[in-house]
Amino acid sequence: MKITLMLILIAVIAYGLGNVNGAIITSTHLFRRDIRNVGSGNAGLANFYRNFGLKGLALVFLIDFGKGFLAAAIGGWLLGLVGEGDAFVSTGKFFAMFCAILGHIYPALYRFHGGKSVLCGVACVFCIDWRAGVACMVVFCITIALSRYISLGSMLGTATFPIAAWALDYGG
Repeated sequence: MKITLMLILIAVIAYGLGNVNGAIITSTHLFRRDIRNVGSGNAGLANFYRNFGLKGLALVFLIDFGKGFLAAAIGGWLLGLVGEGDAFVSTGKFFAMFCAILGHIYPALYRFHGGKSVLCGVACVFCIDWRAGVACMVVFCITIALSRYISLGSMLGTATFPIAAWALDYGG
């Protein structure tokens, strides 16, 4: 029963954190324009940069990375409180990652129209295992350097995570 209640608490906290969208907040407060109404309509870092440039980019990064890392850290900590061993902490982090990403993609605060959650997800990955995060970022950067497609880099970087996590035995 304690585990179930803790998972519900993690879901609520992580989903709530996922609702906090750096691109939407920064674009509406700094530029008085909703990022979802310009460019590709995606509420993410790449669309923000293409439409608004460097001004505010660090804030978008800090908000989205911070919420993902915080969600995973809280999830691991909370589930670790009710169970013994690293398996509970890892499970809490993975579950929180899922909920934070869900909150970023389908935020209730923004009528379920959010971003693609790449930055939020990579922040969670860094919290789960920094080595897997580095592997994902290396693949992401190499792909963008070779192809010039951020979306392809995002997909291949994301696909790298389960392989890296398996190879690293879900360290953390």
